[in-house]
Amino acid sequence: MTNELQAFLRYLSEEKGLARNTMESYERDLTQYIRYLEARGISAVKDTGKVQIGAYLHELKRQGRAASTISRTIVSIRAFYRYLVQKGQMDKDPTLQLESPKPARRLPEILSLEEVEALLAAPELSTPHGIRDKAMLEVLYATGIRVSELVALQVPDVNLQMGYVRCAGTGLRERMIPLGKMAVGSVAVYLEQARPRLLKKLGEEALFVNHIGTRLSRQGFWKLVKLYAGKARVDKELTPRMLRHSFAAHLLGNGADLRTVQEMLGHADISATQIYARLSRDKMREVYDRAHPRAGWQNHTQARKGGPLHEI
Repeated sequence: MTNELQAFLRYLSEEKGLARNTMESYERDLTQYIRYLEARGISAVKDTGKVQIGAYLHELKRQGRAASTISRTIVSIRAFYRYLVQKGQMDKDPTLQLESPKPARRLPEILSLEEVEALLAAPELSTPHGIRDKAMLEVLYATGIRVSELVALQVPDVNLQMGYVRCAGTGLRERMIPLGKMAVGSVAVYLEQARPRLLKKLGEEALFVNHIGTRLSRQGFWKLVKLYAGKARVDKELTPRMLRHSFAAHLLGNGADLRTVQEMLGHADISATQIYARLSRDKMREVYDRAHPRAGWQNHTQARKGGPLHEI
């Protein structure tokens, strides 16, 4: 089959104009496949089919090859047989019903409780901006909402007396999410001491506003997360989504019910939530108020008035 392989590679180069790296990938995958067949006494393409291809892929899996490697090999083998059919060297394509393996779903990276505490303690509470940033980080970690949902919050969406936040998620599915006492305290201080000083005009409904008094953008909040990650010395590529991942993993690790976390995250399919259950198996006593590390009535730092403003 070496002659067929060389002809196929010339076809890819001369007629398809594929890049050198792509050509080398095809050649490597198919050379290994042909060597496998020849070691089993198969030397002609007409003697190969679904059985031989399936056996080879099974052997790759047995060797512990990554799903991505097997998927790439399937692409190479499929292209090779399509070429052979096109050139009349095969009557039919044996790869038509061949399915690529699903790639393993990577576990999301999360913060430890110590890293979360350091991040939430990073804002300087002597400025209105710092008070606001503290409140935003607390709400994000307390609820697990998306950044787009966080910056879209309106003042009436937060009920501090009842301790919940109303969130309009994807597909306009509204959900009510518990707001832990630490987050309630931070938002209360923000509304009382910081937001009035940031506003420039009456009638602004956005809960979290920037230095010109209008709704804070997603990009603005991303910059803040990067800023506080540095201050907290978090040695990870911290993103706002990592706080959402940490919220879910910490709740499930502390005994929360999977369906409850699914509802709070706004996942339509519970399989999207189940991945967090693999991150931690430790249990505690209650689901939210007692399970969430910042949901209790611990003493929280009160913000102080005064101090310079930073420009976000």
